[in-house]
Formats: sequence, C-alpha cells, structure tokens
Amino acid sequence: MLARKQEINLQLNELADAAILGLTFWACHWLRWTGILSLDNSPEIPDFEYFVWVLAVIVPFGPFLLELQKFYQYPLEKTLWKSLSQIARAGFWLLALVAASSFLLKLPIPSRSVILFFIVAAPAALLAKESLVIWLYKRRLRHGATGERILLAGEAAKIAELERSFTASQRLEITVVERVILAQEDMQPLVEAIHQHSVGRVLLAFDQIELSVVQKAIEACELEGVEAWLCADFVRTSIARPTYELLANRPMLVFRTTPDISWALLVKAALDRTLAALGLLLLLPLMLLIAAIIKLTSPGPALFTQTRAGRHGRPFTMFKFRSMDTNAEMRRAELIAYNVMSGPVFKVDADPRVTAFGRFIRRTSLDELPQLLNVLRGDMSLVGPRPLPVYEVEQFTSAAHRRRLSMRPGLTCLWQIRGRNSVTNFEDWVRMDLEYIDHWSLALDFWILLRTIPVVLLGLGAK
Repeated sequence: MLARKQEINLQLNELADAAILGLTFWACHWLRWTGILSLDNSPEIPDFEYFVWVLAVIVPFGPFLLELQKFYQYPLEKTLWKSLSQIARAGFWLLALVAASSFLLKLPIPSRSVILFFIVAAPAALLAKESLVIWLYKRRLRHGATGERILLAGEAAKIAELERSFTASQRLEITVVERVILAQEDMQPLVEAIHQHSVGRVLLAFDQIELSVVQKAIEACELEGVEAWLCADFVRTSIARPTYELLANRPMLVFRTTPDISWALLVKAALDRTLAALGLLLLLPLMLLIAAIIKLTSPGPALFTQTRAGRHGRPFTMFKFRSMDTNAEMRRAELIAYNVMSGPVFKVDADPRVTAFGRFIRRTSLDELPQLLNVLRGDMSLVGPRPLPVYEVEQFTSAAHRRRLSMRPGLTCLWQIRGRNSVTNFEDWVRMDLEYIDHWSLALDFWILLRTIPVVLLGLGAK
C-alpha cells in the first residue's frame, strides 16, 4: 500500500521466493537422484554437491529477475496468465544466466533432466505461494480486517480526485474513515476527527488554497503525533523531518514525528511477542501464586481490568493484578483533593484503597505482570509510554500530551527508570516520553529494559 510498507513486503516476498526456488531445485534433484522422477533410460546422476553452483545462481538472481518483471506488483489485480507470463520471462533470463555461467566459468551441469524438472516445478511452486498469500489476505478481509484507517482532508474536489486514483489493491488496504473539508485556517474539525477515529495517518489533498491552511493542517497532524501525507508536486524542507513518498502515482510529502515503519520496528514487535510469550510461560507459577494470595487476602477478583488509551488513543482493556479494594474506582472522587500529580493524572501517596498485599506487589511491580498478555495481544509493547486511563487522556489540554500516544504504550519507559512515582509533575513525565519517542532505537529499548531490572527489584521510586 504505502511505499515503506511495500518495500518491506517486497523484501519478505523475495526472501520467501528465494527459499521456494532453492527448495524446489533441491527437491527436483532428490526426486531424480532417487529415481522417483526420471526419463526413459536415464543414467544415474551425481550427489547434490555437484549442483550447488546452480543453486548459487538460482537463489539470489531468481527473485531479482522476478522483481524486474514486476511480479510482485499489485498481486490482487493480476490474472493467472499475467503471473505465469512474468514467471516465464524471468525464468528465461535465469536459464540464460545459468547457461552463461556454465560456459564462461566452465562449470558442468551433471544432469539436464534436473533443470527440466525445475522448469516445470518452479513456476507451479511460485504460483501456489502467490495464490496462498492472496487467499490469506482475502480471508482476513472476510473476517473483518478492513485495512489501515486513514483520514482524507483538504478540498472536496481534490479529495475526490485522489480517491478516484486509488487502485483496487489500495482500496482494499485503505479504509477512509472520514473526509474533512478544510476551507479555512480552523483545524478543529481535523483535530476532532483524529481524536474520534484514532487514526495514525492523514492524507492532505489541496489544489487552490492558501498555503497557510496547508501549513496549519500539517502542524495539527504534527502536534497530534500522526503522519501527514501531503499530495503535492513540490518539496518543502522548512518543516521538520519531511520524507518523500508516492501514493496512487502522486507525489506525497510525509511529515513524521515518530519512527516510521522499518525493519527495526518489525524486530521490536517480534521481540515483544516472543519475550512476552516466554515470560508468561516462565512466570505462570508465580502469577498463579499471586492470584491465589489476592483471593485469600481480600474479597474480589484477582485481576483488575481497565480501559486504557493505546496507540493514537485507541482504547484497549489493560490487565493488572488487583492491588486495591474492589470499590476503588467509586472512592476516587473522595480522594481528588489529595492528588499529588499535576495535570490530568491522578495519584495519591499512601492510598487508603490499596490492600496490604497490594502494597507489596505495587512496590515490586508484580501487579504489572498480567500486562504481558496485552503485549502478546499487540495492545502494548515491552518498552513505551505508560498507558493512561481513557478518562485521563480526555482531559489532555496540550498537543504535546497527545503526541505521547503516537507510539504503542509499554510496560516500562524512561519514567519508570527515572523515579516512577517520585515524579509528580506530569509535564516532566510527558517530556521523558517525548524524549523516548524522538530518540527511539532498539538499543534504547534494550538499555531501558536492563535499567528496569534493578529498579523493579529494589523498588526504586515506588510508593
């Protein structure tokens, strides 16, 4: 769909096809070597080690030649015949490359029958893989997956023109949740739409309008922590961190205030779920013990659930071990006067609602262990800004506060290792979250995780 995502999908497809071509060639040799497949009066063939050089040509150059034939572009819009013709053209050049390598480097081809079997089997394997990918994608759509939710904003005619230029594939991968007409410098309708739909991307389409309106729209997206994609035929560098992309064959300027999709973010997501699953498996006995103690020491459920604001403000159900009385939420109003935090966040020293065992699991952060389920589900990350209740997020008065929602919330963050509950100024909390967002890297996540261990074990900054 979008250029960066397309690049990653292309690389994944090429890696998969390289593996398919390599395995198919090996399978053809094995079937011929064992005699399961053979031509009439075919002699025996040597071991696979004599064919490794052919494999060394097929695996790296096969996907490259398929890409040159545009095999990976718009799979949902292709016919079987078009895919087959693209594979055939790439196969012709691949065989020419094998023949040229054999001739120029004087490398023998011990059995041409293996090559012949490969010529038949490889297209079938590639077509089967492409059909499987398309089937899985369409199955996701049938089960409710609606693609990335985006807003279109700008002039009505330009928005309609942009939508008409979307390809069939892009229409499946994009869900336009609202179209916001911007005819003046009032950006409140755009900001309200971003809040209402919890989107992470806004497409701006203007034609004849004051440049100040465009700048105001980009500024609104920037302050909200969402990506602004500007449909334009010019390049501006006066706004921080612009990048250039193409969508529907139209030039776009992208203004990002958060890390864009990359291999590093994919690795982060994979590590999150892998480590969360491993943590749940290893900590299950401890979690069962904590749950049993909670049930024995105070009436009510062992788990506490609450609706928190996730990435871009999208609500999700967060899990914790219950550390307070069951009527804690109802008693919140009577304790407002004792709030030690500035801003919309509520926190009380020596909170009377906390149970005896609850004080222990809060001080050691054991009450947070069930959030590994949230990480496994993709609602949270191991490292990221701490999620706040939705009712607190609704009280945000600063755009900077909203920008902390632009990354997936986490179990730990800079706030956790720099004082936790000893930080009483919400602006300091936000500043640390924005510092994390603006300087994010896998190395920073790893450093925060390492620093979190002694903080949790020693209960530093906890109350």
